[in-house]
Amino acid sequence: MSAPLDQSESGTSKRRVSARVGGISESATLAVDSKAKALKAAGRPVIGFGAGEPDFPTPQPVVDAAIAACADPRNHRYSPAAGLPELREAIAAKTLRDSGLTIDPSQVLVTNGGKQAVYQAFATLLDPGDEVLLPAPYWTTYPEAIELAGGVPVVVPTDDTTGFLASVEQLEAARTSRTKVLLFNSPSNPTGAVYPPEQVRAIGEWAVRNGIWVITDEIYEHLVYGDAEHVSIAAQVPELADTCVILNGVAKTYAMTGWRVGWMIGPKDVIKAAANLQSHLSSNVANVSQRAALAAVSGSLDAVADMRAAFDRRRRTIVEMLSAIPGVTCPEPEGAFYAYPSVQELLGKEIRGARPKTSAELAELVLEQAEVAVVPGEAFGTPGYFRLSYALGDEDLVAGVQRVADLLGEAK
Repeated sequence: MSAPLDQSESGTSKRRVSARVGGISESATLAVDSKAKALKAAGRPVIGFGAGEPDFPTPQPVVDAAIAACADPRNHRYSPAAGLPELREAIAAKTLRDSGLTIDPSQVLVTNGGKQAVYQAFATLLDPGDEVLLPAPYWTTYPEAIELAGGVPVVVPTDDTTGFLASVEQLEAARTSRTKVLLFNSPSNPTGAVYPPEQVRAIGEWAVRNGIWVITDEIYEHLVYGDAEHVSIAAQVPELADTCVILNGVAKTYAMTGWRVGWMIGPKDVIKAAANLQSHLSSNVANVSQRAALAAVSGSLDAVADMRAAFDRRRRTIVEMLSAIPGVTCPEPEGAFYAYPSVQELLGKEIRGARPKTSAELAELVLEQAEVAVVPGEAFGTPGYFRLSYALGDEDLVAGVQRVADLLGEAK
């Protein structure tokens, strides 16, 4: 899309909104969630599978730490743009505990949520024309952040036949002299795919051989199920230490999406440069949120284990129910809290007088006729799929998928 033009007195056309910002697409996941909430507010019994947001409250010890922080005058003032020193130290300790990776606190930059970490990582590493290998399906924000930084997303398509995992051979085929970065996300949003350790190592070693940076998004590190194992590519391939940026945050692990605390971990020169950017962009993250995050990353993982058990139960339920719908194929996700079923066999079939030709059109039909909000695969670079978050209550999950099943079961 292009930014609208305005006519000046001299007759020359000037953009009212810059081409750079005017070309940004709205977050598809947030748009679906917003529409679902608006319909619900209007009295329609919509069940939303759109937003990737745990339905659990933030653990009470974290909330208590925030309440105490509100009364402490230290938190009423500016603090270092890169993050509270004690939080940076705690993130370094948590990284060693969870990933087996030793880092210095100076390698940590605390950001306003994971999205700011994504944006700043690309803004810090990319020059105009630099290419980023982007396995698809991908989270909706990645290509927008790459293009805002002047980079060029080079999509590497995967599908359910390979478990949505990109191979070294695929990455090598997409590599050019302009390739600077590989975006790596495991466990994956939107598919829930988890790369096995041997494939993580192979990809990391390939990146080292070819002098390619890796930006690895590990926000779902604690949400893996069954025999799946999350490993950090930076820990698996120590030679990546000087060309790897790790993105993470408290949102998904600790049910803290609204607290807005994420972080970047990387080489000191990159983190210093990103901190300089943040000092002008937003300055420090809210101190009360940082104090809450400090309690989260320093505390017990017991609440996380409880949430993971609930997600696992819901994961098995949603896969079973979706797989029973004629024309729907649902691979079993191994991580995160998303199912990513294929609906390609249903496209073009008649459903209540309509013949949706794309998964986006089918998602619209599901919302209007079944009053269930799902995100179509177009948002993630792979048309023909739906993404359904199973981070919602068990009763709503079953009722919502049953509505979808009843509607799609009418296809002919």
